[in-house]
Amino acid sequence: MKKCIMCLAAALLLTMAGCGAQPKESKQAVADQSDMAQPQEVVTEGMEPVYASQLKEGEYSVTVDSSSSMFQIVSCTLTVKDGAMTAKMTMGGTGYLKVFLGTGEEAAAADEADCIAYEETATGEHTFTVPVEALDKGIDCAAYSKRKEMWYDRTLVFRASSLPQEAFVEGTMTTVADLGLSDGRYEVAVTLEGGSGRASVDSPAQLTVKEGQATATIVWSSANYDYMKVDGVQYDPVNTEGNAAFTIPVAGFDWKLPVLANTTAMSTPHEIEYTLTFDSVTLERVE
Repeated sequence: MKKCIMCLAAALLLTMAGCGAQPKESKQAVADQSDMAQPQEVVTEGMEPVYASQLKEGEYSVTVDSSSSMFQIVSCTLTVKDGAMTAKMTMGGTGYLKVFLGTGEEAAAADEADCIAYEETATGEHTFTVPVEALDKGIDCAAYSKRKEMWYDRTLVFRASSLPQEAFVEGTMTTVADLGLSDGRYEVAVTLEGGSGRASVDSPAQLTVKEGQATATIVWSSANYDYMKVDGVQYDPVNTEGNAAFTIPVAGFDWKLPVLANTTAMSTPHEIEYTLTFDSVTLERVE
């Protein structure tokens, strides 16, 4: 009798607990604005996407801008192969277990197989290898926090301006040969982008073509630059008074030429990334 009573009691408890009922589907948490620091704007107006078809196959070091300082990418290798791009991002910490190419809401509802888990290097760094639809385009990338156990929305931009000139296929930019420019002196409109937005350069710039190669004299709005770099080569000022001026090579027109300029205006000198775009339509020969 005692055993029967115990069996009936156990059966009652199972019934009350919903035995046999389908469990509710669990959903991972997604951070809202109150859980996140103010995001940084990494998508700028006028950006034009650069696709794999515009690049030569190979591996390139590429700069990645993240909308969150908490999702820091210290280095990244871009691989262009078979008409597609992938990027191996090395993180500045180990706080994220996986990423998802999409929003946090999409990540929370996705299958685990659609998420990209971290890989650990021999030195303990975490890396994520992700597909890249295009450079110079905002890409949604949700990251799953190990400590907070929730998804965080991030935006990434892989910068085309950080690639060397030889990474681009012929026809991506307009060259001296394309324009049929003869040796001589020209003026050309130039647009500066990057940095804090406070610096500027004189436009039009003086351009010289000699033996099929173009160089431009860039005059800054400040005297506080002591060198520029183009493709890793350093160029020193061509003047000693007034605003800093440099003569640099111009590989092509109608594209964003990546340059570095070292500023001495702050407590510690440091290099700032800029791009210069020379508009071929505005070229005028100077007699």
